[in-house]
Amino acid sequence: MDAMAVLVRTSRPFPALAASSSTVALRRPASLSFAAASSRPRGRVALRGGRAAARARVSAVSIVASSVEQSYIMIKPDGVQRGLVGEIISRFEKKGFLLKGLKLFQCPKNLAQEHYKDLKDKPFFPGLIEYITSGPVVCMAWEGVGVVASARKLIGATNPLQAEPGTIRGDLAVQTGRNVVHGSDSPDNGKREIGCGLRGVKCYLNRLVKIWQRGALAKK
Repeated sequence: MDAMAVLVRTSRPFPALAASSSTVALRRPASLSFAAASSRPRGRVALRGGRAAARARVSAVSIVASSVEQSYIMIKPDGVQRGLVGEIISRFEKKGFLLKGLKLFQCPKNLAQEHYKDLKDKPFFPGLIEYITSGPVVCMAWEGVGVVASARKLIGATNPLQAEPGTIRGDLAVQTGRNVVHGSDSPDNGKREIGCGLRGVKCYLNRLVKIWQRGALAKK
């Protein structure tokens, strides 16, 4: 009996002790993990950086969304004679730009001189004018977000041998003097060149494109 009493007396505290110890064991990791998380400055820095990056992305989207431009693209006589008009137009269409105007004509000498007036002091200017007026050209106005810079990348370097593969000049030309296509180098020059090369054509094609986009040909 004395032995049983001893066993009973010694065995009673164990469940409580086990419960209290288990409670402590469960609480410690939570408090430790909270302290570890709260003591890390990196988490807060990353959060602030993430918010700043998100604000920067929103600002960038706002800036880009408002920069719709027009670029003047001219397929030169060698591009027309080689039958590359469709190939070149498809590059811009696949990129997602909108064709606003197109004109096929023989460029007169005075218009060619006005178009390339920035190069009039260069020794190659007479040969350039002779080349541009040697056959029909296709003049186009393309519109889109950042179209001027993007078109320059699509076209490639002036020297086709230095143009990257995949660009128009990198794929379709080999000589600087026969580099297939011209593209505006700035939005301001794009406006000026469109005004020179597409007089009387832009408004008509602009209307036609909008009709096709709306699918309302019967309402012309």
